[in-house]
Amino acid sequence: MNLQGCGTALITPFRADGSVDEPALVAHVNWQIANGVELLIPCGTTGEAATLSENEWLRVVEVTVQTAAGRVPVFAGCTNNATYQAVLGARKLAAVDGLTGILTANPYYNKPGQEGQYQHFKAIAEAVELPIMLYNIPGRTGTNLLPETVLRLAELPNVVAIKESSGNLLQITELLSHAPASLRVFSGDDALALPTIAVGGVGLISVASNALPLQMSTMVKAAVEGDWKKARSLNNELFAFMQANFIEPSPAPIKAVMTLLGRGNEQLRLPMLPVSDASRARLETILRSLGQL
Repeated sequence: MNLQGCGTALITPFRADGSVDEPALVAHVNWQIANGVELLIPCGTTGEAATLSENEWLRVVEVTVQTAAGRVPVFAGCTNNATYQAVLGARKLAAVDGLTGILTANPYYNKPGQEGQYQHFKAIAEAVELPIMLYNIPGRTGTNLLPETVLRLAELPNVVAIKESSGNLLQITELLSHAPASLRVFSGDDALALPTIAVGGVGLISVASNALPLQMSTMVKAAVEGDWKKARSLNNELFAFMQANFIEPSPAPIKAVMTLLGRGNEQLRLPMLPVSDASRARLETILRSLGQL
């Protein structure tokens, strides 16, 4: 399994009545793969996993896996601040035929130390045979997974990757300077994809690629292949768009973008709300500057 390139942290499409729109999810997955995305992440932060019921969560994963049909790897989100619940969730995902692996973030709210996080992730990894991608996102969980703890976890045979969303390039560089080649380090921030790849990362797990999969996957592919002139040019062109997807809490901006592009709607689940009119106008302006409208 050669994990690299641009992956998409998939949105979860909802109907007007708030239910999961499975046909829209199927169409979205197919469109992502057709436009060069090399990895799919259902039920992460962007997929509003925290608001899905257990049945919805498993169904979104199943639909994604069935639609991808082995064309690209699928790592499903599975995060809980109670370790035993995270383990139970991982075991349920392990029963999904064809699923490549599990993405699991820091335990939130409890704010465990490094040893607590190590034991948490170790318990999940040892509960299943599926590959595990760690997800370090302290801005949402309140807990930072430090490089030395990641390196300890990388000694476990099925811990194969990390989505690094600390936003701290020094921390990411420190990790990559010591990480074994077997640990695949992905940027979890669109705007840090190029610097992360430059210091040894293998790709990006993107929010922006929900809306611009071809452009984002082309940029990341160029960087991974060492074509820095092309990668920098695309990064400069797309940078304002990448940043604008976080002008309000995600995934509200990317769902607004999808609506503007005619590829979705702005249905979110509380406590998430659609973006303000001012933010929507700013997103529209950026899309027009990119020739997307």
